[in-house]
Amino acid sequence: MRSLSKRLNLGSLILALALLSTVVALANTLLASYRVQRDQLVSSTLEANRVYANKLAETTQNFVLSSQQQLAYTAMLLGREGMQDRRAQDEATRLQLQTNSFNSILIVDHTGLVLATSPQTLHLKGDTLRSEGNRIALERRQPMVSDPYDSATGRLLVAMSHPVFDVQGRYRGYVSGTIYLRQRSILQSLLGTHYYRDGSYLYVVDRNGRLLYHVDPERVGGYAPGNRVIDAVSRGQRGSAQVDNSRGVSMLAGYAPVPATGWGVVAQRPTAATLQPLSQVMSSIIWRAIPLGVLSLLVTWWFARRISLPLWQLARNVQEGDTGRAISDVGGIRAWYFEVAQLKQAVLYSFTALQDRIGTLNRASRTDPLTGLFNRRGLQQALETWKAQGQSFAILALDIDRFKVINDQHGHAVGDQVISHIAEQMRRYSRDGDVLCRNGGEEFLMLLPTTDADDALLIAERLRQRIAEQVLDPVGHVSVSVGVAHYPTFDADAEQALRMADKALYMAKEQGRNRSVTYPYR
Repeated sequence: MRSLSKRLNLGSLILALALLSTVVALANTLLASYRVQRDQLVSSTLEANRVYANKLAETTQNFVLSSQQQLAYTAMLLGREGMQDRRAQDEATRLQLQTNSFNSILIVDHTGLVLATSPQTLHLKGDTLRSEGNRIALERRQPMVSDPYDSATGRLLVAMSHPVFDVQGRYRGYVSGTIYLRQRSILQSLLGTHYYRDGSYLYVVDRNGRLLYHVDPERVGGYAPGNRVIDAVSRGQRGSAQVDNSRGVSMLAGYAPVPATGWGVVAQRPTAATLQPLSQVMSSIIWRAIPLGVLSLLVTWWFARRISLPLWQLARNVQEGDTGRAISDVGGIRAWYFEVAQLKQAVLYSFTALQDRIGTLNRASRTDPLTGLFNRRGLQQALETWKAQGQSFAILALDIDRFKVINDQHGHAVGDQVISHIAEQMRRYSRDGDVLCRNGGEEFLMLLPTTDADDALLIAERLRQRIAEQVLDPVGHVSVSVGVAHYPTFDADAEQALRMADKALYMAKEQGRNRSVTYPYR
């Protein structure tokens, strides 16, 4: 009996060690899976913010170039027709009424004397400017965008200016358009809607790291020292990085420069907001796995205790039952390790259930939670598979027209309904083999395998027309613009083909929206 008791104690100890090892293995597996998914989510968010910052930087660049062209046209007229007070005032008024690019217009002669302003409520006409922006404009005599400075009216602003030369090539002064940084201006119109409840926001800095735009107006005009993202974008670099903001909050930031001005655009999202869905899924997996794991361990414990009975009973079970197969699996192990084999089988069963849930987590990391379409990571996996197979495909890049107006008038909840509606229409008019993706915000992608560009344009038109015909309460009619490209017909690089579809989309927007355009534009 004493010998039997020792063997039973040894079996209990082995079982306890096996259970401990199982728990540790499960915890390590779960932790490793969490870290992998976390890294993937962080990487995906960094890439999305980098692309978003590039898009906004490109939009700002186009605005600056367009504004400079407007100033250049006015400077040409003044140089040809003269800068008399009446003529200068008429031209300043015309330019102010023609565009919303500037808060005010100034026409200044070569001595710094203000000849005309718009609006005239500035009360600067007849004054000689002493500001830093005026001094630099008179010295350089070339098109320029100033650094931020305090104007004669006490406002913090940046000024775009263009020199005026008469028909003999003599310098006569300059025409200037100003953008107020702490008041309503074109910068707020371009960037002010890009703020989300999860703490995401963007800001703009100049070449010296000074804030030109920020969701917190009190921050405008200040600096954020020690921020490596600001240091990088101020040097004209683009990319993404995980940084702490001025309040010590960890952010996932993407950044891109605006070459025409030396400004930099930074779009960032809190790391916690990015990881929140992952934490919720992991918590759900743990709580659902606990009962099954406990049940499996209890069953395993009961069988192991039974097998730990007297050696003759163990030998009989090995000879008469199915335990011989288990012993052969662990080859060469003595009979009393049979407890470990049983525990191993139960744990494998638990692992199967856990891996099923981890598979669900993997699918969730490739799917946009609002629409159920692929996200950027899911799109990349599909592209890699198709490229490896040599699969050709057409690309439809869709963007909801005037989505900002929908959000402003009806709120983000209705905006989300519109996004979900568009995703549902994409599913309805697509095939099983098509890849549907939400590319971010109100932008979508459809990849159509074995479809040429002409057929893709017909599909795009059919989808566009169906969407435009439907009435969505409370918005009414919603339309989309579509850009079409093809891989590898248009470019042997799939990423470049995607960019071509994006360019075609922007052309559709410029041509009036609610239309489909193929790249090259036709």
